[in-house]
Amino acid sequence: MLLVSAACMITYDIRFLLAICVFSIILFKEAQIKWSQISFIVTFIVAFMILNLIFVYLFQPTYGQEIYHSRSILIHAGYFTLTIQEVFYLFNLLLKYICSIPIVLLFLLTTNPSQFAASLNKIGISYKISYAVALALRYIPDIQNSYWAISAAQQARGNELSKKAKLSQLIKGTLNIIMPLIFSSLERIDTISTAMQLRRFGSKKKRTWYVAQSFNKEDYWVMGLSVLAILIVILLWQLNHGRFYNPFM
Repeated sequence: MLLVSAACMITYDIRFLLAICVFSIILFKEAQIKWSQISFIVTFIVAFMILNLIFVYLFQPTYGQEIYHSRSILIHAGYFTLTIQEVFYLFNLLLKYICSIPIVLLFLLTTNPSQFAASLNKIGISYKISYAVALALRYIPDIQNSYWAISAAQQARGNELSKKAKLSQLIKGTLNIIMPLIFSSLERIDTISTAMQLRRFGSKKKRTWYVAQSFNKEDYWVMGLSVLAILIVILLWQLNHGRFYNPFM
């Protein structure tokens, strides 16, 4: 499924992106993942996505018309004149996020990190890298739990972090959460690193895995669909003569 996410990040063909977007949302709904499991990550990603779209427009509001070689003005505003082409380009960027986020979250929440690390090692990737990936996957829920714990502690001290708070209060409160979160994360990393060194991790060229799983029929189907998505992107690249699908020509 990560190949599908990569395919979405490569292409700007709205037809492919819309299809994958619908597919991703359906998969995410079928997985029945609770909002509490993903609220922190989704909130962070949405905030980043909005900022990214705003800054893309502010720094180069004419990029859309340069890509699609046409100019249809929606709003006259001097340098920041908004065109249909720019809106179309920004909409494609938004779709890329919507396509990728559900797939990545599904991967994170439904994949056993140890099994994934064992699989990576099985295909030839160093077990040190595989183990680092497994640690990173395990660490995401810990960060989320730490965030909510620190947030609750800050609110208990009287810092308003609810929707009723002013923007300045939210920014200040968020900073009061982020700094302890960073330091607690660094402390945890140091603890894990020390524990691994004491156990002589990395002293041997190979290692065995307690948790490993063989490929089954469903895995091959998913791999086939992922490869098909990549092939479709390559075909669209050839048809569109590049990454961008131009409906204005």
